[in-house]
Amino acid sequence: MLAIGLMSGTSLDGIDAALIETDGEGLVRPLAFRGEAYSDAARSQLAAATALALTFDKPRASPDVVAAADLITRTHVMAVQKLLRDAGRNAAEIDVIGFHGQTVAHRPDRGWTWQIGDGQALADATGIATVADLRSADVAAGGQGAPLLPVYHAALTAGLERPLAVLNLGGVGNVTWIGTDGALVAFDTGPANGLIDSWIEDQTGARYDADGALAAAGDVDQAVLAVMLDHPFFSQPAPKSLDRNDFTIQPARGLNPADGAATLTAFTAATVAEALALLPERPRRLLIAGGGRHNPVMLAMIAERTGISPEPVDAFGWNGDAIEAEGFAYMAARSVRGLPISFPGTTGVREPMTGGVLHQPQARAGA
Repeated sequence: MLAIGLMSGTSLDGIDAALIETDGEGLVRPLAFRGEAYSDAARSQLAAATALALTFDKPRASPDVVAAADLITRTHVMAVQKLLRDAGRNAAEIDVIGFHGQTVAHRPDRGWTWQIGDGQALADATGIATVADLRSADVAAGGQGAPLLPVYHAALTAGLERPLAVLNLGGVGNVTWIGTDGALVAFDTGPANGLIDSWIEDQTGARYDADGALAAAGDVDQAVLAVMLDHPFFSQPAPKSLDRNDFTIQPARGLNPADGAATLTAFTAATVAEALALLPERPRRLLIAGGGRHNPVMLAMIAERTGISPEPVDAFGWNGDAIEAEGFAYMAARSVRGLPISFPGTTGVREPMTGGVLHQPQARAGA
């Protein structure tokens, strides 16, 4: 199958679009990738919709959220069209799209998770069958609805020595542990880049701490770090998941910009160390995906706290920016084949289960 995966993360920086060839099992061949940045206006609109959604006791239509959902759908249609152009493909060649949408609130403790974006509208506009709403079935069955990437991590690392761990450092961090027998354990580790990005934007107006430069110039405030680590999430057993907004930069208020960046970066590293202590067995390798792999200060702090040297996945010939989008393409292929995408050890669901809602286009583009 030729499958496109689309991912818009909680960092609100843009859309990742990836094209892969896969059978939804052992065959994975990345073919193309494109990153599409959001405009400042789009980021502001999505941030406002997210802030509003977090005040709701359950998902419901409101004008601002509906407008943001329309924005998500339109921008993802354009991302698909540009990816196809880059790859020299047409819509008729593509079997399926995996459309994650934009998470505006994730509340598995309340029995729901909310990703905006219209799967049917995307299918109609692109002419390609689209699998959307990939998390809700898991949550409805008692799972956390996250993380979903472990099944793709397992496929990517099939030839590597185990046990190993894949750590994704996005807005929220999550870890996948793969045992020698292929057993999967996964859960969210805590904020990864999310709090750091929020701090940098608040203090300097930039979107992120490029190369960890501001953190490198500061000192870690151990008292603030201790307060942040004294959170009930870290004592909870796995599987477990977070909404990005479960943590805030408030404890760092009063620190200067550099010390705040250093402290929040140390917090991410400390949460990774806490997470590794919950794994069934110490991993022999720690592979790093997501934007955080570009932050040498963060990686050095993780190495110091865990005693394991983090290895950016690019060293294995993978595109570390594309893995999440590729993963949703892979999961869409699994979904249409009825294969599971979540497991007891990854989301806490009782038994392996598939997920996603399949939308067939009303008219095939390019037919």
